[in-house]
Amino acid sequence: CRCCAEGRRHSSILYSILRSEERAGPAAGPAPRGCPCGSRRRVALRSPQVACKAASAVLVKTLRFVQNVPCFQELPLEEQLLLVRGCWAPLLLLGLAQERVHLETVESAEPSMLQRILTARQHGERTPAPAPGRPHHGPHPPAAGDIQAIKGFLAKCWSLDISTKEYAYLKGTVLFNPDLPGLQCTQYIEGLQREAQQALNEHVRLIHRGDEARFAKLNVVLSLLRSINANVVAELFFRPIIGAVNMDDMLLEMLCAKL
Repeated sequence: CRCCAEGRRHSSILYSILRSEERAGPAAGPAPRGCPCGSRRRVALRSPQVACKAASAVLVKTLRFVQNVPCFQELPLEEQLLLVRGCWAPLLLLGLAQERVHLETVESAEPSMLQRILTARQHGERTPAPAPGRPHHGPHPPAAGDIQAIKGFLAKCWSLDISTKEYAYLKGTVLFNPDLPGLQCTQYIEGLQREAQQALNEHVRLIHRGDEARFAKLNVVLSLLRSINANVVAELFFRPIIGAVNMDDMLLEMLCAKL
């Protein structure tokens, strides 16, 4: 495709845009031992309006960053949408870490399965079992283990004191994911991801000469991101104020708008 044919020219553009990108602007403890039920407890944000507003602002800022990358703009709209749909959650989490957004959570008062069954029987209703791997209808607060993973990711970023340029390179690595199903310009996108990783490596070697393990530590941040489910991020930051949000529709609207 046209994008693959122009891969070399745009790889250097990605390198320069990421290097010049300057954006203005409690560590999580170990998982509880013993009964594994603790990690499945439902939790909610202590101040959902505040956290959701912050997450929405970071999402807008993140999409603006994406739109300002010339290599991304060169891609067909269909490819842009596939990339954004596939990476919005890890990009948002990187943005939350960069903006130092802290999460305060409380245990949710969601009724237990037994309580729901008994209540349904009392009212003569059926209690349909949720499909495997899918949440039941209605509000479904994330489990404590899911929140712990997000807090652990944020704590890891803050402990490394990641710089603005390092965040930009990490975002470039996440954004240009050639493994997403449906992409046509895979070779071009793979080249852009490789450029972002090389730029990150060179920056680390230049700025952190005494820390030979820093590049590996930053890649651990990427591996932590891959373990966090995008549905959990949507439930935590957008359902409390938007409801049963369709992230695909919202991302399409935001991407096509003048952010």
